Amino acid sequence: MSVKTGERKHQILQTLAEMLEQPRAARITTAALAAKMQLSEAALYRHFASKAQMFEGLFEFIESTIFTLVNQIVSTEPDGVEQARKIAVMLVTFAERNKGMTRVLSGDALVTEDERLQGRVTQITDRIEAVFKQALRHAVMNGALNPAVEVTPLAAALTHIVLGSWLRFAQSGWQVSPTLHIHAQLKLLLDQRH
Repeated sequence: MSVKTGERKHQILQTLAEMLEQPRAARITTAALAAKMQLSEAALYRHFASKAQMFEGLFEFIESTIFTLVNQIVSTEPDGVEQARKIAVMLVTFAERNKGMTRVLSGDALVTEDERLQGRVTQITDRIEAVFKQALRHAVMNGALNPAVEVTPLAAALTHIVLGSWLRFAQSGWQVSPTLHIHAQLKLLLDQRH
């Protein structure tokens, strides 16, 4: 029984993500990935030109998922402060539920890979920070946040909390939950109403 190309690509990405979930996993080779899937390396390369292209597939999944959720939050939550809070919680919850993706987002899984992949992490980080800025500007305009608050550094601090939570989770071998102190951290940063 043959597997359709789209299904096989999805299986390859899912297996790669599962392999990345192993705490302190060594560099994942295409040989190890092929062996885990009981395929030949040639079969992997029929679906992806390179391992970097496999990681690109993971990035596409990550971006599609988190920014779809961001758009849902923004469209249903009128308060900019609450938008920022909910987005931060969603991002750390996503990491908690997707350990392999967390290793990609934190850059941990990319250390020995094609350096252009690190650029994708930077793009996602920049988009996240831009989303926080937009929510905070909205909060200032609507009087939900003190007008004296500097939006750009606050958006950067929110982004750093998310990135730090992802990194700590990956480095701890999944022992330190990224959601552990998120509500208290967000309260410290966002409860600046007036």
